[in-house]
Amino acid sequence: MGRWLLSIDIVDPVLIGVCCALSALVLAYLTVRTGARRWVRRVVMGAVAGAAAAAIFTVFANVTGMFGMPLPWQAVAWGVGGLAAVGVAVVNLFGTRWWRRLIAAFGAVLFLVTTTLGINAYFGLNTTLASFLHISLETPIAVPTPTPGQTDDPGVPLYTRWQAPAGMPTTGKTGTVTIPATASGFAARPASLYTPPAALTDQAPLLPLVILMMGQPGDPDPQYIARTLDAYAAQHEGLAPYALVVDQLGDPTRDPACGDSAMYGAVETYVTKDVVAFARTLPVIQRPSEWIIAGYSNGGGCAFKYAAEHPEIWGNLLSVSGELFPGSEHPDETTTDVFGGSASAFEAAKPVSILQSGAVAYPDSWALFTAGENDPDYVSQARAGAAATAAAGWRSDVFVVPGAGHVVDALEGGLHEGFARLYPRLGLAPS
Repeated sequence: MGRWLLSIDIVDPVLIGVCCALSALVLAYLTVRTGARRWVRRVVMGAVAGAAAAAIFTVFANVTGMFGMPLPWQAVAWGVGGLAAVGVAVVNLFGTRWWRRLIAAFGAVLFLVTTTLGINAYFGLNTTLASFLHISLETPIAVPTPTPGQTDDPGVPLYTRWQAPAGMPTTGKTGTVTIPATASGFAARPASLYTPPAALTDQAPLLPLVILMMGQPGDPDPQYIARTLDAYAAQHEGLAPYALVVDQLGDPTRDPACGDSAMYGAVETYVTKDVVAFARTLPVIQRPSEWIIAGYSNGGGCAFKYAAEHPEIWGNLLSVSGELFPGSEHPDETTTDVFGGSASAFEAAKPVSILQSGAVAYPDSWALFTAGENDPDYVSQARAGAAATAAAGWRSDVFVVPGAGHVVDALEGGLHEGFARLYPRLGLAPS
């Protein structure tokens, strides 16, 4: 499949609008036919059958927790409408002339494509055909390394020591990097690196670092955090953290629950050893107070776990619509596949258990848990995470993103609020 095809913007309103208009024309043709009332009954029955199939699937998905959350009504509406149209196409495949059958077959495919595009656009996370199919398009970027002139002064905030030089780029750069899995052997997909504008200058300063993990299914997609950090960099003389978006899944269809296991590989060792070793080669400030571990949804659960285990690496946690603990969507499967059937091992690996164990000290840990206002289950998990970290001595808070669900609005809102609060702590803005 050509790279140009995989790069098509599948959330483009023009593309979706054209598909909707063409679908409406084809549906109108397939609905109207001269003849007896029997045809009208057939069309109605086909539409009802298609809509019923969508409704049954919705109930099944919600009852079984197939998607880890109830399907939002917008996605259900697209599904009901689309499958109702497919039902109309199906009744046109029988007892009609060949050209009508041909248009019906085309229509069925068109209706499914339009429905898929509509649902995908509502969730807003897969913006290209490549991301929708979870195909990694590698765009290698040069990995920056520290230079002798780059120094860190922990007593003086960076924003007071830095002035953007003339000619500094207005936005950062993103690209893919390969992180050697030296310690873990984990088969991770290529990571993505965001380099902020200030880092693209001749006298670039050492900068903070954020390591981000996305949801499941999902990819190490840098566009959302890059867009957020570009916006903040534009307001702060080009200053922003480096962002390393890494793969905690290996395969978008699997959930290793952020741990090391025989079935899924050593993902925890990969993130906490291999990714960290790679990150330390970047021109970043090395103090834990300048490092953030962040995650969205599934990645948020991983970020919480790793922050609880390793305050010596990450002094800051940003959990955006994150799970309270890895594997929370399918605990029985996680107990078997990741922990060898040991419920006690699963319990001990949960972030709250780590916080309460007393085995780890938190001298200067900070956390923000965010969730969408229309995502009550994850709001509850965010509040529980904030309460547990606060009880362990962290500076911790919750932010509910107004009007957001569990999709791109929650991701963008959580990242925006998180860095608004982090910038002063990172020395990138006044407190």
